[in-house]
Amino acid sequence: MLVVGAGGGLGHATALKLASQGMRVVAVDRNELNLEGLPEGIVREVVDATDPDSVTPMIERIAHDVGTPDVLVNTLGAFEMGDAMTTTPELLRRMMDVNLGAALWLSQAVAPFMQRSGSGAIVHVTSRPGVEPAAGMAAYSVSKAYLVHLIRVLDLELRPLGIRVNAVAPQLIATAKNRADLPADMLSHAVTPEAIAGVISFLVSDAAAPISGAILPVYGV
Repeated sequence: MLVVGAGGGLGHATALKLASQGMRVVAVDRNELNLEGLPEGIVREVVDATDPDSVTPMIERIAHDVGTPDVLVNTLGAFEMGDAMTTTPELLRRMMDVNLGAALWLSQAVAPFMQRSGSGAIVHVTSRPGVEPAAGMAAYSVSKAYLVHLIRVLDLELRPLGIRVNAVAPQLIATAKNRADLPADMLSHAVTPEAIAGVISFLVSDAAAPISGAILPVYGV
């Protein structure tokens, strides 16, 4: 069980949720300090999952040292404002590397292990602007839209191998960073990381065995 981006608010909550259900969790983040608050029973890996040259060796090492990964949860994400007319090549590249590239490299790396086992579950985190266009965040929303399409492509390619690929799509997550940076009125409909982690835990469970290729909205009320 891999949780990538486990140093962030959603990744942290997801790692705790899955570990509380008795799963052997490997928490991955590029920043070692971000992993320090996790319980000792959770294995830690410090790797930049946006680097395609680092991802496959990490998965192979985890398979050897911990066990064959049967679940991948990728909570990595980057967000920056910027409309289409002012988006720079650097901004677009950052959004694509984090929001799309990491999802592809991670899926490529775990799929062979899951295929050999005949089963597996992958969950990525996209967003509402990746499903419904939003002004003022062009590079971000386009990168998340690419991720939505990638998830559906992966579903078509991996489902015949016994691997399910799904996603959750939050609108705004009530992380500590967002609570500190955003006004209260914007956060009134934000969803807690723990609530989204609950949805993710369902998607990787046997109860969700019939579900693949789904983009589940977790927009709040």
